[in-house]
This record gives sequence, structure tokens and C-alpha cells, in this order.
Amino acid sequence: MGDSANPRSLAALDASRLNITLAKTLKPLQPIETLRFGQTFSDHMIVATYDPEIGWSAPEVKPHGLITLDPACSCFHYGGNVFEGMKAYLGPDGKARLFRPDMNMRRLEKSCARLALPPIDGDVVLELVKRLVDLDRRWIPKESGYSLYLRPTVIATLPSLAVTASNHAMLCILASPTGPYYEVLRPISLLAVSENVRAWPGGTGEHKVAGNYSPGFLPQRSAAEKGYEQILWLFGNDRRITEAGAMNFFVVVKRDDGDGVDLITAPLDGTILPGVTRASCLALASDPEFQKESSVRLHPQELVYTMNDLAKWSSEGKLLEALIIGTAVIVGPCNRIGFEGKDVIIPGAGLGPVGAALRKKILDIQEGRTEWKGWGVVCP
Repeated sequence: MGDSANPRSLAALDASRLNITLAKTLKPLQPIETLRFGQTFSDHMIVATYDPEIGWSAPEVKPHGLITLDPACSCFHYGGNVFEGMKAYLGPDGKARLFRPDMNMRRLEKSCARLALPPIDGDVVLELVKRLVDLDRRWIPKESGYSLYLRPTVIATLPSLAVTASNHAMLCILASPTGPYYEVLRPISLLAVSENVRAWPGGTGEHKVAGNYSPGFLPQRSAAEKGYEQILWLFGNDRRITEAGAMNFFVVVKRDDGDGVDLITAPLDGTILPGVTRASCLALASDPEFQKESSVRLHPQELVYTMNDLAKWSSEGKLLEALIIGTAVIVGPCNRIGFEGKDVIIPGAGLGPVGAALRKKILDIQEGRTEWKGWGVVCP
């Protein structure tokens, strides 16, 4: 056999090949009260590229800065972009921790596959994330509720206007110090919307792809003009509840049998993003040890429910809490939902007992105050 029958294999993404070019001058740290989500960046980033003839390049740590791309790259024209959102927290022992990062990496792999991007090994990406956290550790705020937000992104870089899958790609990992997503966890308002949809069956709603986000900006602007802060996305003629803005959505409903409360969220039917915090809330709610800690009898439910159900539970006094759930916000409260010209009012002036217990437990795990089933992963 000649060489053509046994072509050289393409290079896999390999963290051991990491090249490091350090910033010559480090940026000054900002006072934490001035931090706004995604507006401040650490000293470094990590970049690697994929070429169909070579495979993945050696990844490189370099000073955070501009990248150069051909304007014909398919990421600009056909939206071949996926990303993840995760956080590093500094624990009382001085160690940096990630929260269930394996789930982010599996989702990143699936998102790349859904957009026909070159395959990527999430375990290697995780090693690179850990290296960046270790290198820019000084950017992790020490205060509770603050963290170093991490954004691994894969973009399609085929320099062509052809309507085809990209066999070129770039991986870029950014780090951004951040505080609470909403100030002092004040309740937010939602406008229930059915004329626009976030996702649909057979689409990309269950993947973290860029194209899921920008179509929501116009409805979001319209909601803001009406006095609401986020969108509650409805779907179908029965107005099924799906997500809130770019977050998962939960409600706490009093049970008819008096046996505690139901913690309800929409099922993973292909239109719902399988959020890491979402999965963690459901797992905690079903755990007897957590229920004992929180002194709340919880029945987690993944089921289809509608805006009419929500309005009915509210009128019957059964709707106790409405929660927005996600990496950025963790667990936050909602106090009213606009629907057909009226507001569904959620009682309380902030997080209720269920939301508060979930948020406290997750933060305790993230910030290293408690160990729970290996969810907190220490960065070396």
C-alpha cells in the first residue's frame, strides 16, 4: 500500500501542546462594585484553530486582545457559532473551583456537532479552561456572589460564502470577572410572549448556539418599552411556558394534598436548553438530605404547563414562587408576569424559601463552603 492509503491523521486538540505568551503589562483590577456582566476581561485568553488539512493547532495563551478573521468567514454569514458559560469561584481555602464543568463540556460537544463544526474534545477544552483560571486567578473576586465568568467559544472560520458546513474553526476562551447578574437579587418582571418564539421542535433550542439569542433582542426591547425586564417565552396554541429570556424558568406551586410543594419546570423536549443550574436544582430538590436541610418538602416535576395553568394557580393562591435559573443569575426571583394586558402577581418581596434554599446550597458548593457529590471541581 502507498502512503495515500494510510493518510496522516489530523491533530487532535491537545492541552499538553499549550504555548504561553504572557502579557507584558497586567491590567489593574477593578473595584468589584463597578463590575458589569461581560464588560471587563482578564489579562489573557486562549486560542486554537482547526484546519481540515492539519487538524487542531497547538493552543496558545496570549494577551486578551483582537483576533484577525477573513470577512468571508462563515461565522459572519451563516451563524456557525457555539459557546458555553461557566464560572470559577474562589473558596475559603483559597482554591479556585468550577461548578459541574463536565456538563458544560458535553453540551459544547453536542452544540458543535449540531452545527456541523469540526469535532472538539470537551475534556481538553476543560483542561485549557483550568489553565486559564490558574493563570488569571488574581481576577477571581473574593467576595461571595462574585466569580470569574468563563466563555469558551467555537466559531466557523471557513473563508467562503458557500452555503455549507465549515471545516475550519477557531476556539477562543475568555475570562471576565463578574458580580450578581441582578442587583441585590431584586425581583424582576416578565412579559409572556407568544407571537415570537425562542425555539421550536427540531430546531436548536437545546443547544447553546449564537443564533438562539439575537432573535430575542427585538422582543426584549419591546418588553422593556412596556415596563418589563425579560421575556417569558410561550410556545404553541396552548401557550406552553418554556424559558425566561436566556434562562430556564421554574415555579413553586402548593400541592392539593398538602404534602409540600411542586417545583415545576418545562421538560427537555428539544426546545429547552439543558442548563447546568437547571439540572442541579432538580437534583437537589429530589434529594432527601437537601430537603431536610431546607425544611421544605419538594416534589420536582418536569412537565408541560401553560400560561393558563399559571394564571389559574395564581388565582387559587397556589403560585408561591417564580424563579429564573441560569449560570449568570444562579437562582433569582420574579414578582410579576404580564399576560394579555394583565399581571400575574407572585407573592413576596424577593426569593421565597425554595428559591433561597436552592441558591444558598448552590453558592455554598460553588464557593467551596460545602462538598456535594463532586460538583465543585478544583482547578490545579
